[in-house]
Amino acid sequence: MSWQAYVDDHMLCDIDGQRLTAAAAILGHDGAEWAQSDAVPQVKPEEITAIMNDFNEPGSLAPTGLYLGGSKYMVIQGEPGAVIRGKKGPGGVTIKKTNMAIIIGIYEEPMTPGQCNMVVERLGDYLVDQGF
Repeated sequence: MSWQAYVDDHMLCDIDGQRLTAAAAILGHDGAEWAQSDAVPQVKPEEITAIMNDFNEPGSLAPTGLYLGGSKYMVIQGEPGAVIRGKKGPGGVTIKKTNMAIIIGIYEEPMTPGQCNMVVERLGDYLVDQGF
């Protein structure tokens, strides 16, 4: 299966009639794009660096916020070293770290944070199990 198929078939699927409305992406730890949906903001290298630093030093993003494509998200409870979650207005973001990649899902209402978490984290757990 191609990386794009993971985005198209697994991340952009319907969950209880809702789906990631804004964007979905799989990036390498270095920020290299593996696959993404059409609406993904252009993530800057310094944003990837800050995300990877937070995975290595949990809590480092909380004081400044999480930035993706220049948009600022308030960091909310995640799983140290594995998942970063952010909130911005009626939407938010879930980022899951695997052995080789980060999976980013951005959502807007009416999708709920829990639905976004389920989509992103299940794919991340699957990729970890597969060695990615």
